[in-house]
Amino acid sequence: MKKYLYVAIGILVIVGVVWLIVTPGKPGKYDDFAKCIKDAEVTFYGAFWCKYCRSQKALFGKSAKYLPYVECSTPDSRGQLQVCIDAGIKIYPTWQFGSSTADRITDVIELVDLADKTSCQLPE
Repeated sequence: MKKYLYVAIGILVIVGVVWLIVTPGKPGKYDDFAKCIKDAEVTFYGAFWCKYCRSQKALFGKSAKYLPYVECSTPDSRGQLQVCIDAGIKIYPTWQFGSSTADRITDVIELVDLADKTSCQLPE
């Protein structure tokens, strides 16, 4: 009985290692879309503790690493970093499109709406 248990655990470990090796190399579905948003000179302000910011990033999956994200919270989550104070960021998430505060959206934005706002191609 123990022999089968050890074999099963060994197989699971091997499968896990193979998955870790293969998966990170694959591009995310929204990599190019997120890069295009960044190239469109858009800024996504947020805070690590903000559940809406996490929801926004989750829409991008592993492609979120390419977003033009600016962290606003201090590590202790009790203050705001100077870059966000200077930008006048009060609500998270805040998307800045252009230089005017009129060009801001303070909410989670659906990907199709981001595509419309930035003229970036949303993958099928």
